[in-house]
Amino acid sequence: MRFLHLLVVAILLPIGAHAQGLNLAFGGIKQDTSQPVEVTADNLSVDQQNGTAVFSGNVLVGQGDMRLAAPRVLVVYAEDRGKIQRLEATGGVTLVSGPDAAEAERADYNIDNGQVVLKGNVLLTQGQNAMTGNQLSVDLKTGTAQMGGRVKTILQPQE
Repeated sequence: MRFLHLLVVAILLPIGAHAQGLNLAFGGIKQDTSQPVEVTADNLSVDQQNGTAVFSGNVLVGQGDMRLAAPRVLVVYAEDRGKIQRLEATGGVTLVSGPDAAEAERADYNIDNGQVVLKGNVLLTQGQNAMTGNQLSVDLKTGTAQMGGRVKTILQPQE
């Protein structure tokens, strides 16, 4: 299904719509990154020695209105082990916030600063508009994002 989305976007892209970076809004709302993080998965493996946990199989991460889905999510805890420092999602990731959705090969979420960085064949959809690039950096605290790395886009005119 992801290949079909990328193929449709690639076919419909205007040749001249390339850029090296593009700023945009993401999610339509600001995300409160102090809210609890809920993780659901088929399996969990915890390593007390290095302070990590690996969720695998149909992983769904929720925080407020944000949802992140991936086959595997590594949770890295802060040194005091009482607080999540970051999440590393791999194997094909979908990030949804409000009406916006992004797909990528991986995503790294720094809980403290509210930054999510999606890397590898990024596809962002916002309503009827679609955009691809190599990396999408999302600031959940401000609701803004920046797409970089050979950006291609389709922008639908307002009627």
